[in-house]
Amino acid sequence: MRGTVYRLAAAGACAVLGLTVAGCGSGGDKAGHDEHVLLLSIDGMHQSDLADYVAAHQDSALAKLAARGAQYTGAQVLAPADSFPGIMAMITGGGPKTTGVYYDDTWARDLLPAGTKDCATAAKGAQVPLTEEIDKKTEDLDGGQGLTGLPDGISAMTDDPSTVLDPAKLPVNPVTCKPISPSDYLKVNTVFSVVHAAGQRTAWSDKHPAYQIMNGKGGRSIDDLFTPEIDSNSPQGAAWTKDAEQTQRYDTYKADAVVNEIAGKDHSGAKQVGVPAVFGMNFQAVSVTQKLPASKGYGVDGKPSALLASSLDFVDRQIGRFVAALDQAGLSGKTTIVVTAKHGQSPIKPDALTRVDDKPIIDGIDAEWAATHPQTPKLIAHSIDDAAILWWLADRSPEAVAFAKRKLLAANGTGTDINGNPKPFTASGVDTAQVYAGADALTYFGASADDPRVPDLFAGTNGTVYTAGKSKIAEHGGTSPDDRHVPLLLVGSGISKHEVPQQVSLTQLAPTILDRLGLDPQQLDAVKSEHTATLPS
Repeated sequence: MRGTVYRLAAAGACAVLGLTVAGCGSGGDKAGHDEHVLLLSIDGMHQSDLADYVAAHQDSALAKLAARGAQYTGAQVLAPADSFPGIMAMITGGGPKTTGVYYDDTWARDLLPAGTKDCATAAKGAQVPLTEEIDKKTEDLDGGQGLTGLPDGISAMTDDPSTVLDPAKLPVNPVTCKPISPSDYLKVNTVFSVVHAAGQRTAWSDKHPAYQIMNGKGGRSIDDLFTPEIDSNSPQGAAWTKDAEQTQRYDTYKADAVVNEIAGKDHSGAKQVGVPAVFGMNFQAVSVTQKLPASKGYGVDGKPSALLASSLDFVDRQIGRFVAALDQAGLSGKTTIVVTAKHGQSPIKPDALTRVDDKPIIDGIDAEWAATHPQTPKLIAHSIDDAAILWWLADRSPEAVAFAKRKLLAANGTGTDINGNPKPFTASGVDTAQVYAGADALTYFGASADDPRVPDLFAGTNGTVYTAGKSKIAEHGGTSPDDRHVPLLLVGSGISKHEVPQQVSLTQLAPTILDRLGLDPQQLDAVKSEHTATLPS
């Protein structure tokens, strides 16, 4: 696809060929552009979920959108299939090697640990948590803004979550000796950067203030960034994610913000500011419910449980609200709607699940290495293991890399199945054909040897979820089809109903979003670097 630009816009073809297709003359300009793009991520949703839901709910909002849009049934997220690499791909057009974002909790060899004061003598190497960990107050829905009367007063939250990030929890730039913000950690710009620079309004709603990263390098580009903290305490006392209904309530706050924005207001509904050119939100309801043991996730037939089905119904109702609001505002013929997911969730089949506690594996490797290398008591400097394993090593020598890989593949034990019963595992629960260490990891990610952020070891799994307990039955972040095969549905001016079965990447969304708005995709750093094409029509 290098150097080739494929256009979704069929309206130009309508004019040239005299064709009549859905969307022609419906409000977009003659080139098939729209004035707005509404981007929706249903985190955890699979392409199979969308297909099954549409087939079983012909009158649903999703079915009605599918009846007039393009479905990319071969859409894939990049590996590791995590929230941050996923959303970065969608809004930058690039993968981790280009964005510098390999996961939501990662390690950077070129930065200094949070709180470093003496930058001249401090050793480089720092955790970079793009999670709730960097809020001023994680337990508060506003992240530490200091509001009272929440959650009912949630609309008063700031539109700039930079103000609720704790500088003391951010890694330090060794050159400036100052904390580095998530947006400055990102190596490239985003669709919000380009749209904002073009003088148009932007907005987004997501689950942590750390999503400040979506502004991209170069400063603030999202005019209204609404990020209520999902790992805060709900009115029931526990985190919102401990209960499916509470998660739906949480998602409703963000959906309310989108409805306000469609009406030309800010997320709170208090100010009239104009409809954003690009805006949207992520839904957590499906992802959270897939993980909850009480939900049972999916049946042996791959169909959603009753609780998961209710979360899918909830999301569909919210999307129906958006469509109705667009109709009421007279924007339906001027708006491209994108429905997709940052990541899927694995495993779908309940009997494939093996829950493995990774801590004894890591501790054992560290202890055995330290016995002969006392100068490096902790070989694995940082690990993040969900539905895959990512390790950054303190010693990156070929000897150390080979040792870590060998011990990973030699670790056997007993985990638990979906019912909490003992279930043995071998090779630490990884797929032995998907273990990439050292030079192999560089090749897998397409990264250069001097990349300071690439993992030293990456391993995929087939059904393994790394968890110390029995609190979840699914997770994402891996390489399996359950993690990566997500829905991708586009509805807008000049787009007729059709399916595109060929494999496409979510990186192709970013240039497509700009193309739909009549802006140049080549203004995206990652698009130029990776030669990312727009989605084929």
